[in-house]
Amino acid sequence: METAVRKSIVEDQVMVAAPAELVRQLICDVTSWPQWYRPAVHAEFLEPDLIQHWMLVDDHSVQTWRERRRLSDDGTQVFAVREVGGAPDVTTWTVEEQPYGKTALRVRAEVSAGSREADEAIADGCREFLDAVRDRAERAEELDRLVISFEDPLFVSGGLEDCYDYLFEADKWPERVPHVLALDLEQPSPTVQFFDMDTRSADGSEHTTRSVRICLSGNKIVYKQIKPPATMDAHTGHWTFTETPEGILLGARHTCTIRPEGLHLLGEGTTVEGARRYLRKVLSANSMGNLRLTKEYAEERAK
Repeated sequence: METAVRKSIVEDQVMVAAPAELVRQLICDVTSWPQWYRPAVHAEFLEPDLIQHWMLVDDHSVQTWRERRRLSDDGTQVFAVREVGGAPDVTTWTVEEQPYGKTALRVRAEVSAGSREADEAIADGCREFLDAVRDRAERAEELDRLVISFEDPLFVSGGLEDCYDYLFEADKWPERVPHVLALDLEQPSPTVQFFDMDTRSADGSEHTTRSVRICLSGNKIVYKQIKPPATMDAHTGHWTFTETPEGILLGARHTCTIRPEGLHLLGEGTTVEGARRYLRKVLSANSMGNLRLTKEYAEERAK
């Protein structure tokens, strides 16, 4: 006889001063979560309804899982089902339009019962997510100005493995990359890296950041700064490696959320528009420098 798995039920809700459609979009667009939800590092759609998540447990570890998702026929509920030891954990978000352009957002998490501390952690996680959705939705217009996103490409006449290895071996960056002054790497698993890095920008300013990276099968390295510089509230991005008949197309992507309280660090009187131009120039220069060094390394080895 099978023993029934005991479930814990966590329920919470929040009122959001934003349209229901926007709130629903934020819940469904899991690829955007790393930019505004602190624990989220990356999400990949493996199938139209199957998602793999990578989330921070703390500043030194990541957990990953797969979940199936579906939307109710009327579009008011999003269901996420995660298989855990044969007993599914189910999270349901309910989005209800309210008067005056507001939205009631409720979450119900039905999870395999653990310790009291584990149940409290789940409740805390639900509350953190609700608060993050509310903040992101209510600041949508402001964040349109504060978020800058771009990608720089570079073609390499070399091998994919050499390109990937050069950017994967972050512990060698202080020797290889001029703007990297020091780097302390932790690798808790073959696909997860954490590191503290000291860098110097072209303008001479120095920064110390802590990042987590998810390294995906030779075709992508995703990163998130979990301790970004004081000029940013969030900084995420990726390196991509795409094989073509002629060689490898590299891509370096950055998505940054400017921190208004840090504008003065870029110079007295710096505006958001000025910060966007500065970050576009500096981050692009750094990442293109990395790509050119990768190109040089891979093409030399291809001779």
